[in-house]
Amino acid sequence: MRAIITGGGTGGHVFPALAIADKIVEMDPGSEILYIGHEDSMEGELAPKHGYRFEKVSAMWLEKNPIGMVKMGFSIMKGIAESRRLIREFKPDCVIGTGGFVCFPVIVAAHREKIACYIHEQNAFPGAANRTLERFSDNVFLAYPEATSYFKQPQKHIYTGNPVRKEFFLLDREESRKKLGIAPENFHILAMGGSWGARTINNIAVDILQWIQNKPEYSCTFISGHINYEEEKEKILEKGIDTAGRGKLVGFVNDMPDQVAAADLVISRAGALTVTEINVSGKPSILIPFPEATDNHQYYNAKSIADRGGAILIEEKDLRTEDVLTVIENYKNNPEGLAAMGEASLKCSPGDSTERIWHHIESIRHD
Repeated sequence: MRAIITGGGTGGHVFPALAIADKIVEMDPGSEILYIGHEDSMEGELAPKHGYRFEKVSAMWLEKNPIGMVKMGFSIMKGIAESRRLIREFKPDCVIGTGGFVCFPVIVAAHREKIACYIHEQNAFPGAANRTLERFSDNVFLAYPEATSYFKQPQKHIYTGNPVRKEFFLLDREESRKKLGIAPENFHILAMGGSWGARTINNIAVDILQWIQNKPEYSCTFISGHINYEEEKEKILEKGIDTAGRGKLVGFVNDMPDQVAAADLVISRAGALTVTEINVSGKPSILIPFPEATDNHQYYNAKSIADRGGAILIEEKDLRTEDVLTVIENYKNNPEGLAAMGEASLKCSPGDSTERIWHHIESIRHD
């Protein structure tokens, strides 16, 4: 298969794109992949590291002012022309987009060249680019079934879930705890703040680290995000919290599958990929959507999981330390309820997303 993959701007768009590309190569080792993205971008750095040819095209964010609109129009037209040139040269069997502004010129160009086009939407509330691109696409792959109501052509929709790294399917709680030095008997909390807009969660995580100091049955790992690490470290030092034992502060980790697998309860924002990683690991969670996310899409992600019993949804405006501690204690003392939430979480995201996407594309190609 010859496939063009496009999607960029954030990890939420790039990592699913790379997961789909990897699956195509796995299933058809003779495949050739061309990744089209934006210059000076995350995808421009990561795609070559995965062994894929990378080409850039013009694209830009929507700017809601007259000058910005004119600039965007010229950028799109230029990007479409650049994409058509690449498509004619590469001669793909299909083009797959995973969102972000760079997808727009590539998918439109592929549609004009009469190439099979697919887009993947990671969130329960779809982004503006994908909502617009639906009419240029042969199918829309959905991570959340609820997303279908925000599009206009439901006959094109296929529920696949979100692609995640295969490492999340290869781990178990006991082995991950050994690697991370977490006692097997402890009720372990994984609190994930992050670099952007996560101050409230970070404050809660520091409170949890303080709370467990005299509770030997608990342990907690707090991932602050590297940008906030020094600030959170200073807070912890001021409060006299010991982070050499059951409470740990880290800025960034390369072993996220182990971190999630080791947890009894995860506290996190509700970005699409993070939520899916929690779900495919079968972990209960407290999801706290970032209220400034575009179109409040994190709220819809969290609500989808909470409505099916796989998480507790707490909006930031309602977030209080005492409420979070109450939830933790209640589930620590109710292992049956915790297990039920974990089972519900596991059912919220298909574990074979990339396989579903691959089989659909392959079946259409040979139809």
